[in-house]
Amino acid sequence: MGIEKIKIEKFIELSFRFPVLDVRSEGEFEHAHIPGACNLSLFNNEERKDVGTIYKQQSREAAIKKGLDYFGPKMSSMIAAAEEIVAKQVHGQKTVLVHCWRGGMRSAGVAWLLDLYGFKVYTAIGGYKAFRNWVLEIFSKPHRLQILGGYTGSGKTELVHGLQSRGAAVIDLEGIAGHKGSAFGNIGLPKQPSQEMFENRLVTLLYKKEIEHPKKAIWLEDESQRIGTVNIPNPFWNQMRSSPVTFLDIDFNKRLDHLVENYGKLNQSELRDAILRIQKRLGGLETKTAVAALDEGNLHGCFSILLKYYDKHYYKGLINRPDPKPNIKKIEAKEVDIEKNLNEILKQ
Repeated sequence: MGIEKIKIEKFIELSFRFPVLDVRSEGEFEHAHIPGACNLSLFNNEERKDVGTIYKQQSREAAIKKGLDYFGPKMSSMIAAAEEIVAKQVHGQKTVLVHCWRGGMRSAGVAWLLDLYGFKVYTAIGGYKAFRNWVLEIFSKPHRLQILGGYTGSGKTELVHGLQSRGAAVIDLEGIAGHKGSAFGNIGLPKQPSQEMFENRLVTLLYKKEIEHPKKAIWLEDESQRIGTVNIPNPFWNQMRSSPVTFLDIDFNKRLDHLVENYGKLNQSELRDAILRIQKRLGGLETKTAVAALDEGNLHGCFSILLKYYDKHYYKGLINRPDPKPNIKKIEAKEVDIEKNLNEILKQ
């Protein structure tokens, strides 16, 4: 059916329809990859190292011969794996996208094999390296953003999901970061992605949303630049800081009740460890008081101390936005009622 080399922008657009086969080693793939891709390694970690060493110490030709020794016995199993992936994702259409690190011999070899078997194959010019350059380029381009603000405990994440269910263009930053944004943000969740993988997820989703909703602003929850162990890249963070904000203002005690309901069920030991991790910023006395309240089972007392800290931190970030100041619309809400507050946001 043929092999077609395409630029990375077209490659990503097609990735929303057809399977992406990343033929790099499992180590390269695990560190970061194009979101949604499947790993179909031509060489595993040790084989890749072996071929690379021969390439450097002997010659390109010797490395190719060694690579073919590894590739030959895998041909049948690779075709079977590709067939299984295609059957699951595109209901039998034999179309795949293939890439390696730089669009070189690894992707060319797998593309040849799949084409020989009857697949329609697209390969990315420049491979994963071109994808990473594209990711960094997209961050620097202007984007139409709408920020959902509110103090901790306002239910912003639930509101973001609610907006999406109503047809809004939404990106859940905490969802793709695998972290809820506070000291307790990773309790009960899997390990966060690498910084590179977080960036890949963010840009790919941003690109998809802008294709699907060309005339809509994209809603994002107001976040600190750092979400757990990952950071929102500076160019995109600066755009967020200068974008319009819809700020949900909810009473302290209502937010406190919401936090206790959502975080009070977490493991007590992990909650204690999380408090201790921010003790330098929280202060020695406040940390001691919060931990004592937690140990006594006084969750309202414990979380009240933490909420005051986060409110102070958030307010500072809200007012210290760049000049000219972005438009900030405040919505007074009586309680953390997601449906009611969602309706109020949509009225704006």
